[in-house]
Amino acid sequence: MQPSSFIIAVFEFVLLIFSLSAHECAHAWMASRLGDQTARLQGRVTLNPMYHVDPIGTLLFPALMIFGPLMGGGAMGGFLIGWAKPTPVITRNFRKIVRDDALVTLAGPVSNLLLALAGFAGLVVIIVSQGHLPETESMATNVQALGLLCQLAIQVNLALFFFNLLPIPPLDGSRIVRNMLPYNAVQSYDRLSGWMGLLVMILVGGPIVRFFMVPTMHLLYAALALI
Repeated sequence: MQPSSFIIAVFEFVLLIFSLSAHECAHAWMASRLGDQTARLQGRVTLNPMYHVDPIGTLLFPALMIFGPLMGGGAMGGFLIGWAKPTPVITRNFRKIVRDDALVTLAGPVSNLLLALAGFAGLVVIIVSQGHLPETESMATNVQALGLLCQLAIQVNLALFFFNLLPIPPLDGSRIVRNMLPYNAVQSYDRLSGWMGLLVMILVGGPIVRFFMVPTMHLLYAALALI
């Protein structure tokens, strides 16, 4: 691995950890706003990764995707994804359980979408100030490094946004679907959780994320080209 490729991989890894922490912090913050203080009492309304890290989903799995000699950066369809320790939520503390549970669930993916938009805004500022999008093959200047961080922030957070909306337990999308199912169907749906859900998530998550990511990234870069 070339030094520049290694640096990019480290940037991706650090950005993923931060983005996952922001995702879970958003869940905890929204739950607290809506009346459930469970996560807040556990210190989860924070961007500190120590409170959110899942050994497999935050560290091992992404590390294998980036640094593994066989998987490299092309695993899961070429986009880096992962997950953090689930935020504890007690829905009976909400005034309107279904509505508030949905808002708490959506807060996580929305936080990733906002981070992706922040990265896009950063690229717009760079283009306006520099007159072009900086080359990121090397990071000889601070502007090039910042441009790389913005591009990676977009890719990582959009991947997390689409990934977490998949209706596969225990991802956020499954929580939304679960709240719309009748009682008998909920019991069957819950059986997909655990290792079965994890296996399905790993096998099909990447291709589905790629299906949405490729046209979205093309659209974003086309928009940047118009500036």
